[in-house]
Amino acid sequence: MKELSLNILDIAENSVKAKATLTEILLDETDNRLTLTIKDNGCGMTAEILANVTDPFCTTRTTRKVGLGLPFLKLQAEQTGGNLKIASKYIDDFPQEHGTTVTATFNKNHIDYTPLGDVVSSIITLIHGHPDTDFLFLHKLCSKEISLDTRQVREILGDIPLNSFEVIKWIEEYLKEQYSEN
Repeated sequence: MKELSLNILDIAENSVKAKATLTEILLDETDNRLTLTIKDNGCGMTAEILANVTDPFCTTRTTRKVGLGLPFLKLQAEQTGGNLKIASKYIDDFPQEHGTTVTATFNKNHIDYTPLGDVVSSIITLIHGHPDTDFLFLHKLCSKEISLDTRQVREILGDIPLNSFEVIKWIEEYLKEQYSEN
């Protein structure tokens, strides 16, 4: 993938497919390093799937026999001298505390570093496509933090769906405004 924001979209989509009601997307960025963490409260993975999840020929999809999202993310991180860690608790083994956490670390100064890209569009796409799922987005930069918690937006809106045009436009403008502030 040409931008990490597309990896974020892909992995968060996996969270939704795993029946997560909350997906946290956390970016911790310094001048030299980017740490991406995506954490969900979905059904988690069995130990067997977790052990093989970065193998492109290990997938739970029925539409095709390859899954490239996590293998590509691992490759992108390792090419910069970073790494990928995945922890998961399967719902049958941990009925009260289940889910998956994917953490990728990148060296931003490496020639093979994939740029972050349009993360706002990825977040908007997730919310628009999954209005009943909650997302917590937090991007920590050296000088500021950008954040959005759909649970808070939902409290204010009441019965108005998150994927209504006006709400999506407001969320997009809200995030872009936070990025443009000095």
